[in-house]
Formats: sequence, structure tokens, C-alpha cells
Amino acid sequence: MVSSTVIVIPNEEDEGCNNIKQRSMPRPRPRQRHAKLIHSAKVGSALLLASLLLYLLDPVYTRFRDRSMWALITIVVIFELSAGATLEKGLNRLAGTVLGGGLGSLAAILADEAGGNVGNAIVTATSVFIFGAVVSYCRMAPSIKRRYDYGATIAILTFNLAVVAGIRTNQVIEIARDRLSTVAIGLAVCIATSLLVFPIWSSDELHYSTAANFEKLGHCIQECLEEYFHVMDEDGITSCQSVMYSKSKDESLANFARLEPWHGKFGFSHPWDKHLQIGGRIRELAAIVITLRKCLRSFKQPSSRSREWMKEPCGAVGSAMASIMGELGESVRKMERCKAQHLINASKLQSIKVELIALTAMVASSSVPDCCKLQEEEAAAASDDQKNGSAEGIAMAASFLFLLLQIAEKMEVLAKDVEELGELAGFRT
Repeated sequence: MVSSTVIVIPNEEDEGCNNIKQRSMPRPRPRQRHAKLIHSAKVGSALLLASLLLYLLDPVYTRFRDRSMWALITIVVIFELSAGATLEKGLNRLAGTVLGGGLGSLAAILADEAGGNVGNAIVTATSVFIFGAVVSYCRMAPSIKRRYDYGATIAILTFNLAVVAGIRTNQVIEIARDRLSTVAIGLAVCIATSLLVFPIWSSDELHYSTAANFEKLGHCIQECLEEYFHVMDEDGITSCQSVMYSKSKDESLANFARLEPWHGKFGFSHPWDKHLQIGGRIRELAAIVITLRKCLRSFKQPSSRSREWMKEPCGAVGSAMASIMGELGESVRKMERCKAQHLINASKLQSIKVELIALTAMVASSSVPDCCKLQEEEAAAASDDQKNGSAEGIAMAASFLFLLLQIAEKMEVLAKDVEELGELAGFRT
């Protein structure tokens, strides 16, 4: 007779596991909740400051006149929500302006030296075609497209403006110098406002989103196991999918964070690559959880009797796993060092893996059609299972337990990664 398998969880963890549902998801910090309002006010302040500087001060306006508008255009197009994004876009615009303006001025001078309207037109047309074609081709490279696409666009625009201006005027150098100066003024005002007035850091967003992903998956795993006998809620799957599709966002935030100045506990040498590695592990875990949910929604399920004796051990596994993910998330959020081996031992992760292996073997062995060795009760249950597609149901149960085992193994690797992150980033003990 098949007996119920119970996974023992330590008493000191029971309370944390039982209360994991009551652990609310982290609330956004006040500055995060009002980020859009703060950003809007900062953009307006930067435009006001630049307007006062360029249009109301007579010496400055006399120097630049109508070319002052490039400073305002620069502020409008490069001011982003976070400081890191603003820095990256600003540096892209500055580099594109210098490259396009410098090469455009050189091409205009060469066209002027060619002599005559025909020679000038040939040199100008050739340089515009070659530069535009080459830079456009380079923009298609994934590495350039991802980080330098805006700078390449500005380089093409500035080059053409400089070359075309050289056809009708002999002041191409002065025009290029004024454009670069006004862009630099707009960039300085923009960066100063972004960094000094209620700064919103990409590093903070990446840090807290990584911690939140741990807790999202912890809740998903526990809900998945608690609702094993019910139709799954789509909200849980949506939460896992949001974690899975976070790769591009995490990579962008990491690139922005590398450009940000030293602030708080995030220095120039902070291991952002380790954050990305942990994010990749979390996405792998989210993929397994989604597969687990799809497995539970399959029409081919084991008999109610088989599900009943699997319920208690699976519920204990879900509570323990949710507790582990919550602890890892708290460790990252509070920047406290996590002792992976201590956490694994305290949560009995190794014993959970052993019990899952035993439970999987037990479920798999029940599919052997050797009814003559079964007792009367097991034979009746086997007969009932056969009527309801026993083989497919038992295979589904075995797959379900195997996926749980995969989740446990991924959690062990995640715990070690978080411990390494604490050592590299200097988390407090």
C-alpha cells in the first residue's frame, strides 16, 4: 500500500513558511512612485534655466543668436527618466555632434578647395553619400544598434547640416563651433539637473527589480503548488512572464548604471555583470515555473487518490521554496550577505531534493502494470486509474515532480550566486 510521504521542515522555519503568503510584495519607494512627476518638473526646470541663460543674457544671445535653439533641442531630446539614461544619451549626442560636425566641416572645406560650382557640388554629393551609407551600415551591427544608434543618427544629421551649410556660406567653421557650444550648454544644464535635483538612479531600479523578481517567483511557486487541484489563475503566469521578458530591460539598466557616478552603496566597480548573471538564473527558473503551471493545467492528470497523497509533501515543498526565494530577495534588497550553505541547510533544501527524488521514483513505479502484486485496495485504485488514462496521468505527475526537483536545483545555484554577489559588492554581514 502506498503511504503518504511527508517532508520535514524545521520548526523555526515553519512560522516563516506559513506566513509567506502574508509577506507583501515590496512597495515602491516614494521617489519611485512619483518618478514621472519629478521627471516632468526637472525637464521644465532645465528648459527654464537654459532659456534664461541663452535668451535673457544679452552677451550670450549676441554670441549665439538663433543658434541658441540647439541647446533647448538638446535638453528636450536627451533628458530621460533616470540619470544613467540621460548620461548615455547625452554622451551619444555629444560624440555624434563632434564626429559629424568635424567631418562635415572638413568635407565642406575640401569642396570649397575643389573650386567652381561643379567641383563643389561633386565633392559635396560624394561625401554626403559615402558618409550616410557607411554610418547607416554600421548602425545595423547589434552592438552599435543597442548602445550607439542615437549617436550615429546625430552624426549623420550634423554632417549633412555642416556640408550643406558650406555650399551657401563661408562660415562653416563658425557654424560648427556655435552648434557644438550650444549642444554642450544644453548637455551641461541637462546633466546637472538630472544628477543634482532629486536624481533617479538606474542602479537603484536594477537592484530593487532583481530583489523583487525573487519574491515574485517565490509567490508563484507557492501559489502553483497550493492550487494544484484548482484551475490556475492567469495572474501568476503573467507575473512569471514579466520576469522572463526582463532581459533587455536589465541589460539597459546595467549599461546606464555603469555610467552613473558614485552614489550611496553603488560605486564605479559595482559588479553589475553579476546582477545580470543572477537575472539570467531567475529567468531560467521562471521558465520552469511556467512549464510547471502548464503541466498542472493539462487535462491528463493522475487520479484523485494519487493527487491526495502527493498534496501534503508538495505543499511543504512549496512553502520551503517560497521561504528560500524570500530570504534571497531580502538579502539582495537590504544588501546583506547571504550564506548559501547556511540557507540551504536551514531550509532543508538537500533533504527536499532527496524526498522529491524518492517521490518521483514512487510515482514512476506505480505505473508498472503488475497488478498481481498489488493488494486489494491498490488493485482497485489501479483499475480505476486505467479507466481514466492512468498511464498519462502518472507520467504527468512524474513530470510535475521532476520540475519541482529542477526548481530546487536552480535555487541552490541561485543561493550561491547571491552569496558571490555579496562578496563582490561588499554587502554587510
